[in-house]
Parts: sequence; structure tokens; C-alpha cells
Amino acid sequence: MAGSFTGAGYALQPSAQQVPTASNYITDFNFLNQYLPDTYEKEFERYGNRTISSFIRMVGAEMPSNSDLIKWAEQGRLHIKYVNCTTGVLSNADTATFTINDTLNPNRSAIGLTAGNYAIRVGQTVVISANNGDGEYKAIVTAVSGATVDVAFYNALGITNSSAANVWTIFIYGSEFKKGTAGMTDSLEADDEIFENSPIILKDKYAVSGSDMAQIGWVEVTTENGATGYLWYMKSEHETRLRFDDYLETAMIEAVPAETGSGAVTAAYKGSEGVFYSVSERGNLWSGGAPDALSEFDTIIGRLDSQGAIEENVIFLDRAFGFAIDDMLAEQNSYGTGGTSYGLFDNDENMALNLGFSGFRRGYDFYKTDWKYLNDPTMRGQLATGSGSGQINGLLVPAGSTTVYDQIMGKNAKRPFLHVRYRASQTEDRRYKTWITGSAGGAATSDLDAMEVNFLSERCVCTLGANNFVLFED
Repeated sequence: MAGSFTGAGYALQPSAQQVPTASNYITDFNFLNQYLPDTYEKEFERYGNRTISSFIRMVGAEMPSNSDLIKWAEQGRLHIKYVNCTTGVLSNADTATFTINDTLNPNRSAIGLTAGNYAIRVGQTVVISANNGDGEYKAIVTAVSGATVDVAFYNALGITNSSAANVWTIFIYGSEFKKGTAGMTDSLEADDEIFENSPIILKDKYAVSGSDMAQIGWVEVTTENGATGYLWYMKSEHETRLRFDDYLETAMIEAVPAETGSGAVTAAYKGSEGVFYSVSERGNLWSGGAPDALSEFDTIIGRLDSQGAIEENVIFLDRAFGFAIDDMLAEQNSYGTGGTSYGLFDNDENMALNLGFSGFRRGYDFYKTDWKYLNDPTMRGQLATGSGSGQINGLLVPAGSTTVYDQIMGKNAKRPFLHVRYRASQTEDRRYKTWITGSAGGAATSDLDAMEVNFLSERCVCTLGANNFVLFED
């Protein structure tokens, strides 16, 4: 009986010549065959630089703190004006009684006044102006009781064109005392605003099993932080680290405190005050889309005049807002709307036309820069726009630093308007912690057949002088 083979056979019938035939051509490409696929060993960066961090690094700094509560004091106004004052019907009266209806500053320290912390004292001279434009008068304060202020007018017949429906603005411009009289009876204390913020803990992790680590596949990459080289399973760990770096910044921008009665508070979370929240609560909020006319910027300049009047400001904006400013500035040239201008904007007819502007001066210096976070389609880019959408078009940040009283240090200190405080002590630095656990990749901390790379940071952002910031919303 003739024998026969069973089991493994052959897949190809080699030919005498190097001619591909139906029997010797490999159609199943795998790494066990002698014919390997032609592969690219370099990773193609189709999305360019994918990270969105850099905002905090550009405008702020990082400083250690050993407390879970950061507190600081900001200067209050040097002068006080009350804009919601009322009085009875006046008809050629030499004196009048005004009631101050403005809300008291809850952070103001007691100033020893029977007027209930209203900073108007007997003997001071005041300007009294009708909010509807009926007229302006000057008077001297003769008595103060709670929120009620008695005045005697300097002009004869007092207010001649007033009605009980008028609302008045009162501010102090000086004082006058008779000869041989005592001095000012009350003292004013410095008006400080006390602010605070709490750090939050951020975590992330990357894990790879020991078996996967045993099969190495090299990929040449160029990383977002500028490093180049060959990575294998650690490529995913590297991207986890970049993603965590981004979250360290976006958490400082977007964080909000948990409100009383919220689900977060019920679950024992507290939140934190991010930049957007601080500016929307204590700063200037521009609504109605990106300003694209000089008249609108004049309105913004007027608001800055009434705040800190910081000379230099940087606007971090999305692409549409940047183009709107470019178009606005181009229109200021007589040829801007009807043709191309050479020379005035450093454009030369023999070179590429530059239609972009990096900044301009109108009362203040304004510099603009694209903020990748607002353009990135995986973050705030391409969100819904319109009234009530919360879409952010840009953020105006004052340049430089400010002086505040640091309650932890117990002295005045110069701080950037934006800076991050992270938890740290002599034995524990929680600015940026990373450690490896498991039993693979050189770690020997547990019986887990894997390597886990852990990331942790505890931090918060301090927005000093939020009244100098402008948040541009739809």
C-alpha cells in the first residue's frame, strides 16, 4: 500500500526563472513570508502640533504654597462714589436729605462711622449730579446718620429743577471747616478686597501589560515638545503625558467652584476658580460677538480707563476675532477697502502681501495672538455660537505684574496678574509628580503584570486684578 503525506504542505511552486506566476506570487503579506510590505517607519504628523498648552506659561508663573487655601488682598478704590441716591421733592431748598441706596462692600472693614460704613463724613464737600442729566450741584455735608446724608448747597435756592423720581450720583471732592473748630470726627480704613481660591488635584495614568512590552515595535516620532527619536510602547505613555500637561492648563482656565446644593458638593467635590470664571465674576464681560470696529474698541478703552488703566494688554483670540481686527485696522487706510496699500503697513509690491497685524495703539497698546485652545476642534474650537451659547472669542490680559498683600507670606509681593500656586513642602512637591508601579518595565512594587505610569498635580490659578481683564463672549 502506497503511503501518502498529510498535514503541512507547501504554499508555493517555485519556478526556474524570476517570473511571477499564479503559483509562486505571494498574496498573503505577513511577517513570516520572505516578502515584507514596504512600510514607513516614521509617523506622519497629519495634525501638526496637537498640544494646546502655553497660555499660562506665556502670561504667568508657578509658585509653591503649603496650604489648601490661597488668600490675597487687592487694593480697593481710593475714592468712593455712590450712584443710587434718592431724595424727596425739592423746590428752591437750601438744604436736602439724601438716602444712599448703593450696596455696601461686604469685604470692607469697619471704619468707625455711624453711617454704617458709608464713606461720607461731616464737613466733606460733595458733587451731586442727576443721573438723568437734569443738573449738577455742589454742597457740604452737615450730618450723617446711617445711609442718610444731610447737605447744604453752595448755590442759592439749591436744586431748582428736581423731582422725587430723580436718582442722583454723589462723590466727595474735598472738605471745609470753620475757624477754631475740631478736625474730622471719623477715620477711614483702607478698603481691601479679600479673595481666595483652593487648589484641586488632577490625576492621570497610562498602563501597559508585561506581555505587550516583550514585543517591541519601533516607530520614529517627532514629539510636540521638540524631541525626536524612536519609541515603542512608550509612545502612548508620552501622549498621555502631553494630554495631562494640557489638562493642567485647561483646568486652570475652565474650573468653576461647586455651588451650594450642587451635585458636586453632595459628592464632596469643591471645584476651583478658573480664569474664565474669575473674569466673568470680577472682571469685564463683553457680549455680542467679537468687536470689529474702532467705536467698539473705544467702549472697551473707556472701561479700561475706569479700571486699572494698564498701558499694555494682550488679546488671546480665536481665528475669526483675529481676522476681524485685521480687517478693522486695514480699513483705517484710505486704500484698505478699495485696494491694496504698499508701504504704509510695511508691504512691498515685490514681496508677499501681509494682511495681518500683530498689534495697534489706541489709548493703550493692544497686542493680539492666536490662542490655539480657542481654535482646536477637539476643545473650544467649532462650538455653537450665538446669544447664550457661552462661546469664547478671546481674552484680554494685562501685561506685567501687580502688588498684592500675600496673607501666607505676611507681606506685600509682586505677582503676575495670572499665576499658578501648587502644593509643596520640604518633603512633598505636588507641582508635577510622576511614578511607576507594577512588576514590568523595571518596576517591582506589586504583583500586577503590567507597568503603570501615574501622574498627579495639585494646583489652582490666582487671577489678580480681574477688573483689568476682558472676556469676549458671543
